[in-house]
Amino acid sequence: MTARLHLTVDGPTVAPVLLLGSSLGTAAAMWDPQVPALARRFRVIRYDHLGHGRSAVPPGPYTLDLLGRELLRTLDDLDVPWVHYAGLSLGGMVGMWLATYAPERVRRLALLCTSASLGPPEQWRDRAATVRAEGLPTIADAVVARWFTPAFAAARPEVVAAHRAMLTATPPDGYAACCEAIAAMNLRPDLGRVAAPTLVIAGADDPATPVPHAREIVGRIPRARLVVIDAAAHLANVEQPEQVCRLLLRHFDEERGDG
Repeated sequence: MTARLHLTVDGPTVAPVLLLGSSLGTAAAMWDPQVPALARRFRVIRYDHLGHGRSAVPPGPYTLDLLGRELLRTLDDLDVPWVHYAGLSLGGMVGMWLATYAPERVRRLALLCTSASLGPPEQWRDRAATVRAEGLPTIADAVVARWFTPAFAAARPEVVAAHRAMLTATPPDGYAACCEAIAAMNLRPDLGRVAAPTLVIAGADDPATPVPHAREIVGRIPRARLVVIDAAAHLANVEQPEQVCRLLLRHFDEERGDG
């Protein structure tokens, strides 16, 4: 089967694999602030979700099961038996699915600015219909306003503009199909099956996946721990890159002491 997920790979071939999943409406470049440091320790593989970036855009609607199984197929094609995984937003949702339904494939897990159930479903189905009918520029300003705090947007307009361009370059059908996956998602009942040591990171000022969503994940995953980052909205890794990088390095380096 032809690979459908586009991958960006950095770091030593022999290092442990760290898989990075990005948010709805972004692609691998979302993780640019962290890659130089992470790639010194890990084989960093960034993937674009189905319908995003340079990945394939099969007809929708999608489900989280489809997104997760596509990722497992890609790992099988790469002959990668297990990974460390970090995902933000939709990437975190896929990470929870992976650690729940294929726990032997995830050694350590980091979940950033995400949710196990993000309703109401009608909101996501309405957004999908709008994007299919009118395109991503119609919703771009409202979406990007939730990605960054007003202070960051005022101080770093070029960063905001770059991520808005990433959003509007996303194939509309792929974006809409992933909205439908979020609409149908409810990971909460099975999160107790996650065995991987889990770090949950929330942005204190995130209106898209507020801190209570992170607290619920921590309450359901055994031994998960929570860090709330001040002065960060939804794309916390972009707004507070050094702090997120330090947290990820510390969490994934702890694997050396896990026995």
